[in-house]
Amino acid sequence: MDGKRVRTAFRVRYSETDRMGVAYYAEYLVWFEVMRGDFMRAVGIPYRDLEAGGLYLPISEARVRYRQPARYDDAIEVEAAIEGLKSRSITFTYKVERDGQLLATGSTTHIPLGADGHPRRFPRELLDRLSVYDLTGGA
Repeated sequence: MDGKRVRTAFRVRYSETDRMGVAYYAEYLVWFEVMRGDFMRAVGIPYRDLEAGGLYLPISEARVRYRQPARYDDAIEVEAAIEGLKSRSITFTYKVERDGQLLATGSTTHIPLGADGHPRRFPRELLDRLSVYDLTGGA
């Protein structure tokens, strides 16, 4: 963890590429999901704990901007940060890089749902804990 950002490094796997060896476009969303899990663990709030407490964070919006292709066996880094925390939503932003070269950027917005599947507000304690990591200043 670097301040308010978390980075994870890995290699592009063969199963994530097309016949030309280029990472399939939807894999970026999978990498974002891996990064969100890593981010939440790094800040001490694993998704498993949220769900055990009856709080779920489905995606309400996802966006990816592709700049350069990632290719099979590339060593890439994915970075995540919170750039928008409100009582009823949280937005994560992502950067995918190879050797410092920007490959893609993106974001996912999530809404808190209770175990009954209905929208709810984030608990105040959770908002306070997450706001420390919000690049925009938080709730």
